[in-house]
Amino acid sequence: MALNPDAVGDTSEPSEKAWDHRDALLYALGVGAGALDPTGFELDLTTENSAGVTQKVLPTFVTIVGQGGGAMGNVGEIDFTKLVHGEQAIALHGELPTAGKVSVTTTVAGVYDKGSGGLIVLESEATYVDSGAPAFTARSGIFIREAGGFGGPRGPEGDEESTLVAEPLPGREPDEVVSYTTRTDQALLYRLSGDRNPLHSDPTFAKMAGFDRPILHGLCTYGFTGRGLLHTVCGSDPSRFGSMRARFSRPTMPGDTLTVSVWDVTGQAAGAYRFRTENQRGEVVIDGGLLRLAAS
Repeated sequence: MALNPDAVGDTSEPSEKAWDHRDALLYALGVGAGALDPTGFELDLTTENSAGVTQKVLPTFVTIVGQGGGAMGNVGEIDFTKLVHGEQAIALHGELPTAGKVSVTTTVAGVYDKGSGGLIVLESEATYVDSGAPAFTARSGIFIREAGGFGGPRGPEGDEESTLVAEPLPGREPDEVVSYTTRTDQALLYRLSGDRNPLHSDPTFAKMAGFDRPILHGLCTYGFTGRGLLHTVCGSDPSRFGSMRARFSRPTMPGDTLTVSVWDVTGQAAGAYRFRTENQRGEVVIDGGLLRLAAS
C-alpha cells in the first residue's frame, strides 16, 4: 500500500451541500448540547421554537457540511481499517445560518510521509450558492497507519499558527476549564449527522481496526471541544468564533468525560487561545489546539 505524493493539487468538481434547522439541531445533540440542562442555556442550539430564543448553529457544524468529495481519487490505495482522523481545522467567514446551501471544492493540499504512516491533507473551500460569498474553509488530515515509507516530505513548512501550536503550553494553570461527559451511545447519535463509518458502530469492524469496541468519532470529540470553546471563550456567541485547529492524539470512547483546558495567548497572537482536551484518565485526546476569535 503506497500513497502518491503527485496527487497534491488534485481538485474535485464542486459539490453542493444543503442543510436546514433540523440538521443543525441533530448535530448539536450529537456533540452533547443540552445534555447538562435540557431546558437551560443551550436552547438556542437545540430548539427552533422556544419562546424568546433564536436558533443558532454550532460553528463546528462546518465539519459536517464542509465534507467535499472526489479529491482523494489519486492519492493511492487506502486500507480503510488503517484510517484515522489525524487533525482538523476550520475557518468561518461569518456565522452559519440555520439553513443554507454551499458549493464545496476539495483539494489535496498535502501527502506526507510520517514514517509509521502517511498523512493526507484535504482542504475544502465553501461558498454560498445563492450569493457566491465565501462561507468557510475546512482542512482535514487523514492518517493512514502503516502507509509511510514512500519517500515523501515529512510535513509542510511551518506558518505562524503552526509555529505557535508547536510551542509548549503556558506553564501556568489554564484560564478556563470545562468538562462534559459523553453518552455511552454518543457515537450512535453522532453518526446520524452523516459519518456512518462502521469503526464507530460495528464491534466486528472495530476489532479488525485494532480496537476492543467502537470508538467515538474524532469529529464528535472535536465538536464537544468546540462547544466548550464557544461557551468559555466566545461568550456562547457563534459570531465571535473565527477559526479552530487541533490534532487528534488518542481515541475517545463513548462514555468518556472530556475536559477542555484553555489558555489565553492573545499577547502572542491577536485573538488567540491555546487548548487541549483530556479524558477522565488524564490522557490527552486532542492536542495542538488553537482558537482564533473572529475579526471585529
